[in-house]
Amino acid sequence: MKEVYCIIITSYADEENGKKIINALLTARLAACIQTMPIQSYYHWQGKVAHDDERLLFIKTKPSLYAKVEETILAHHAYELPEIVQVPISTGLDRYLHWIDKECC
Repeated sequence: MKEVYCIIITSYADEENGKKIINALLTARLAACIQTMPIQSYYHWQGKVAHDDERLLFIKTKPSLYAKVEETILAHHAYELPEIVQVPISTGLDRYLHWIDKECC
């Protein structure tokens, strides 16, 4: 079964950078909704263990828009290698999913 809706996840550390990404995605109608939440990230980077306070973005959209979402994130993101992953939505409230469909172009 081909998924019709998805959540694309990315993160950022700088609030101004996050707002640029969010505004670019919403202005282009590549997302119906974007939620943020504070996180602490621990990861390997350039031979060291790193730690950052970041914000996670949950971008509600459609898989058919993934390439444009990725391109938009990369065009505005301050990170050299940002996390950009797609998680399928296998089911959900029909009215909510219809709203995603209506809001994303």
